[in-house]
Amino acid sequence: MVDYPLFESMLSSYGSEIFAFLWRMVRDGAEAEDCLQETFLRAFKAFPRVEAGANYRAWLYAIANNVAKTYLKRRAGSEARLSVLEENRSDGGGSVEGIVERHEELELVQTAVRALPHKQRAALMLRKYHGLEYSEIAGALGCSQASARANVYQGLKRLRTLLAREPQRVEQ
Repeated sequence: MVDYPLFESMLSSYGSEIFAFLWRMVRDGAEAEDCLQETFLRAFKAFPRVEAGANYRAWLYAIANNVAKTYLKRRAGSEARLSVLEENRSDGGGSVEGIVERHEELELVQTAVRALPHKQRAALMLRKYHGLEYSEIAGALGCSQASARANVYQGLKRLRTLLAREPQRVEQ
């Protein structure tokens, strides 16, 4: 039997952060909304099979990650757009040159992040933006805790390598 109040509470508790994760993965508001709806639909269908007291947050992230992965695979002719920098940071003004430079840096980082394998990209987003513990990341990505740590570490290492290259080489 489905505990509807628990399910509704879970969605209201984690809906915003799941949407933020999906938005960072697909980089489009409307597509993130579609992915969120698909995540909640899949969660609703699977909810009766979830053990009582399970880590619902990690479980929802696992579903959202799978939905995002499916979406990104189907997106024809374009790559996933995602940012490692906070786009909502407030700029305290500045010169036109400074604004252009920050924009160029952001584009460079976005390009480097797009070059990461999906699992590393997702692990980084879950750890750095959503503050998940490695055990939660492991649950969300369907891997061991050691693998979750390794994906975060390898993703950061690869980002450093990519960003140390010339900008035109990052795009390759």
